[in-house]
Amino acid sequence: MEGLTHIAEDGSARMVDVSAKPVSAREAVAAGRIVLKPETIELISANRIAKGNVFATARIAGVQAAKQTPQLIPLCHGLNLSHADVDIAAADGGVEVRCTARTTAQTGVEMEALTGVSVALLTIYDMCKAVDKEMQITDVRLLSKTKRDV
Repeated sequence: MEGLTHIAEDGSARMVDVSAKPVSAREAVAAGRIVLKPETIELISANRIAKGNVFATARIAGVQAAKQTPQLIPLCHGLNLSHADVDIAAADGGVEVRCTARTTAQTGVEMEALTGVSVALLTIYDMCKAVDKEMQITDVRLLSKTKRDV
């Protein structure tokens, strides 16, 4: 299949060979949202969720997830991240999460940023599920990716 880099000529899945690509500085930013009841946002803001500090825990979970992406996503290259950061903020009926991942490598860090966002959102969901049965995780997406020569 032409255009699909993870598909071999025989149609089987394969890891892309990036050995011939030059090393470059790469950054990816991903974002997502979780819709919460106003009461849940108040509980989070007052640090009154029984499982603990929701934003601090989700931030750590997102960074850990970004670092573990190749163990979660088949065929994803193992990267030595030089930076992973998760920003979390309450916003209009929910919480916005943004993950930035950086490396110097032969392949990009989009999957690491997307995984960081997804796991941070899932952590918020897990920590708040006892008080909010109507949460919705939405809009997980790649915002940007950049590459520059080193």
